[in-house]
Amino acid sequence: MMVQERCLGAQRSRKFRRALRHCRVTIPSFLLTVVVLRGIIGAGKFGTPEQDFVEFRDHILLHSRKRGELHRVLEEHRQTTSSSISFSSTTATNDNNNYNDFNKPDPNKHYSLGPKISDWDMQRSKWLKDHPNFPNFVGASKPRVLLVTGSSPKACENPVGDHYLLKSIKNKIDYCRIHGIEIFYNMALLDAAMAGFWAKLPLIRKLLLSHPEVELLWWMDSDALFTDMAFEVPWERYKDYNLVMHGWDKMVYDRKSWIGLNTGSLLLRNCQWSLDILDAWAFMGPEGKIRDEAGKILTRELKDRPAFEADDQSAMVYLLATQRNKWGDKVYLESEYYLHGYWGILVDRFEEMIKNYHPGLGDLRWPLVTHFVGCKPCAKLGDYPVERCLRQMDRAFNFGDNQILKMYGFTHMSLASTRVKRIRNETSNPQLG
Repeated sequence: MMVQERCLGAQRSRKFRRALRHCRVTIPSFLLTVVVLRGIIGAGKFGTPEQDFVEFRDHILLHSRKRGELHRVLEEHRQTTSSSISFSSTTATNDNNNYNDFNKPDPNKHYSLGPKISDWDMQRSKWLKDHPNFPNFVGASKPRVLLVTGSSPKACENPVGDHYLLKSIKNKIDYCRIHGIEIFYNMALLDAAMAGFWAKLPLIRKLLLSHPEVELLWWMDSDALFTDMAFEVPWERYKDYNLVMHGWDKMVYDRKSWIGLNTGSLLLRNCQWSLDILDAWAFMGPEGKIRDEAGKILTRELKDRPAFEADDQSAMVYLLATQRNKWGDKVYLESEYYLHGYWGILVDRFEEMIKNYHPGLGDLRWPLVTHFVGCKPCAKLGDYPVERCLRQMDRAFNFGDNQILKMYGFTHMSLASTRVKRIRNETSNPQLG
């Protein structure tokens, strides 16, 4: 140290020592940085400097090629997107279920559910004759029935809603199994223009044409539950009719009330007449300008209807009220039993029904169908509080499910409980127990 000061002087010696201390920190930091950079750019094999330089060069060239490829892909995508706009709006742009771009009709053209068919009765009659193993009646007077229901292809906005959809289909399967009815559950949106209220129309038409052996198609909304498992629909009553809905003649034809009937649960015969009324019914359905303008007409013409876009129920009331001569003779508005029963006046009376009545009545005493109109368990918001709807749907499900469980010796602890209790002891002779 003294030698340094004599050679360099005191001040220069202090600067020299400070520089050495900095080097002790700077040099290891530099070496660590080089190692990290090598790992990041792929030149970290710790070979010769020449090898490092080759790897570094190849990495830079590859990165440049990737950037060029990315630029090319983006440019192709931009050109494809631009050119697709000039195509017909009925052409699918991508296989990504983008229903906003898929199959939208031209609002200036007349919408159609499909190619016009005018001889379906003849085609179907020939098919039935050629396929005797698939009769359209399964008994002396009982038609072959296909119950159709479904839900959105997407998961529920409210996660618990998917559980209630499961309960709903379980409920329908139970009823169909007991009464020998086939069932079809749909989760595909067949026509984006007919989303929402109208999604069932393209599906119903497709199923009628695809199943000529089916005599009656029974559409049922996913928010409707069977609550009378023993009731058998009076099929013979409808032998001269093609469309059956819950409703009242006076409310539809005289008052033009938009709630004069309900389309959430309906029966439709497989015939040319049905194809024709589906075409006429769908006229107000295409999403966008057509549906909005039709909604204004329905609000103006129908009693007490709120202002909103055209819905399938109001459109059916309007169709029947304004064209009764064309359609009315083949439409049966059922009010003797509950093909559709409004949940708000039924669910709180279930205990009273259990005490005073029995299954098999189908009417106000023990409703065939309890329909949760205005409840949207799959969504976060509805016309009624979601908690209230779910609580009442549980009660309705359990009310119907008890009739199934009793066949096996069980029942729910209460209508609000998922737990069950035994009501019949096991026996060594199950057929007589």
